[in-house]
Amino acid sequence: MVSKTESAVYTHGHHASVLRSHTWRTAQNSAAYLLPYLKPDMKLLDIGCGPGTITVDLASYIPQGHITGLENGEGVLTQARALAEEKGVANIDFVLGDANELAYDDEAFDVVLCHQVLQHVRDPVRILQEMKRVAKVGGIVAVRESDYGAFVWYPNSEGMGNWRDLYHKVTRHNGGEPDAGRMLHAWAKQAGLTDIKCSSSTWCYSRKEEIAWWSGLWAERTVASSFGTTAIDAKLATSEDLSNVATTWRKWGDEEDAWFSVLHGEIICHKH
Repeated sequence: MVSKTESAVYTHGHHASVLRSHTWRTAQNSAAYLLPYLKPDMKLLDIGCGPGTITVDLASYIPQGHITGLENGEGVLTQARALAEEKGVANIDFVLGDANELAYDDEAFDVVLCHQVLQHVRDPVRILQEMKRVAKVGGIVAVRESDYGAFVWYPNSEGMGNWRDLYHKVTRHNGGEPDAGRMLHAWAKQAGLTDIKCSSSTWCYSRKEEIAWWSGLWAERTVASSFGTTAIDAKLATSEDLSNVATTWRKWGDEEDAWFSVLHGEIICHKH
């Protein structure tokens, strides 16, 4: 196998506004499609674990097993390890690595999963091939990805549409695919997986505090995270454009009847 490392740029980075969203994620709200398949003594690999909230949560579902969280940036792993220690979770470790070339033997894990990763990589099929390689025969490859083109919100506005258009441009400039959710089953087939079960689920924000949280983090993310820096450096937007997008998010968040739904595609692939 030819050595390969990730060439796409992670659109969001790990700014505080991004981590506020990532640390909200749990096994229940982000991996419910996988939970029925877990057994207490399984060995799991969570690719792109970020701050580790899903990883740490999943550890409780495999009390006699073990889970490894893998991330390609060391900084956020410090936060993940601190969370595991705070929660007293011992059947877990966090490692630095690149999913394009996993440093594990064939058939090393019962379950290999990733959440919101394939939308940010140059070659999702390659990563699925690696996930398949390190999964045991009879094991599972599991993926969940959002689909920005299928996000739905109320009330509608031209400004919110402009935000989505810009997000598509920035992510694709970085080498990713923002509408990954709808493509997972096709990528899995290209990776050589054959027993593929598809599903979809949503995050839905409707309560006042949820809307304030969601709109606020996106307003901040637009101007303060790597997203905004890339948009300006790539000449996809000006600082004024980004300021306008942030204002749009805040105005939308102040709407009495604001509502937002985030669609995700999901696949469970049994390796034969």
